[in-house]
Amino acid sequence: MNKEAVIKEAFALKRKLVVLEYAKAIGNAAEAYRFFEVPKSTFYTWKKAFALEGRAGLIRKKPVARSHPKQLPPEIVEKILHLRRTYHLGPQRIAWYLERYHGVKTSCSSVYRTLARNDMRRLPKNVGRRAIHTRRYAKQVPGHHIQVDVKFLTLETADGVKIRRFQYTAIDDATRIRALRVYKRHNQKSAIDFIDYVVEKFPFRIHTVRTDRGHEFQAQFHWHVEDKGIRHVYIKPRTPQLNGKVERSHRSDQEEFYQLLTYTDDVDLNEKLKEWEHFYNYNRPHGAFNGQTPYEALRTMLK
Repeated sequence: MNKEAVIKEAFALKRKLVVLEYAKAIGNAAEAYRFFEVPKSTFYTWKKAFALEGRAGLIRKKPVARSHPKQLPPEIVEKILHLRRTYHLGPQRIAWYLERYHGVKTSCSSVYRTLARNDMRRLPKNVGRRAIHTRRYAKQVPGHHIQVDVKFLTLETADGVKIRRFQYTAIDDATRIRALRVYKRHNQKSAIDFIDYVVEKFPFRIHTVRTDRGHEFQAQFHWHVEDKGIRHVYIKPRTPQLNGKVERSHRSDQEEFYQLLTYTDDVDLNEKLKEWEHFYNYNRPHGAFNGQTPYEALRTMLK
């Protein structure tokens, strides 16, 4: 507020006080507001505000609507905050989830404003975004390129004993359909068993499998893949970004699956992982396809 506005507001406050004090002094409200040429309704508004708040009630305030026709209901706000707090989803994905699973259609900007009002604009530090230093690409033919990698898991048993397990992951470059399995051993035998599972699982012919140069993807694995009529190629050393889609999917696993997991045993883990694999492929909105799931994206491509 500039100096001129401040002076104007001070004179207005003083005038209101003079009118109210005069009315009190003469004991006749009608004569007071007529003498000062103040509308009757305005006089009684001032009188009520002064009785409730004193001088503060007479200071002009910026008008604020008590309700807004497009304001999100409290139950929707709670769903937005729950999705953000629990799954660390961004505004766009939250909007997709609300429409898909709750029948609530709202804009990404409305979700963002809700997060900002509740001081949840930023994700936790350990969920921050990594700078992009390679050009993004996407194959257009399902099965043309399958990225395969291993996620190392450190889990804790009911007795508090830490154990190591290995999640083998395959993701189709075009549709983002994934196959997941957890093994006790990190070796070529596990990798070979997993690639057989992938070939059986994926609903299309696989042309090329791409991996890093880990020991689990060496000669035995390589020739097993080639014997199936599938090309096996390695990415360049120290360039995990070339298998970026499978690497990024591992972050989704950590944020949306493992952080909510209560580990009991390997059977339970693999059963829960199957449920997550199914949810990821059939129900989870994917950012690359504007909220479509991987299998919905596959159907779109096949048309």
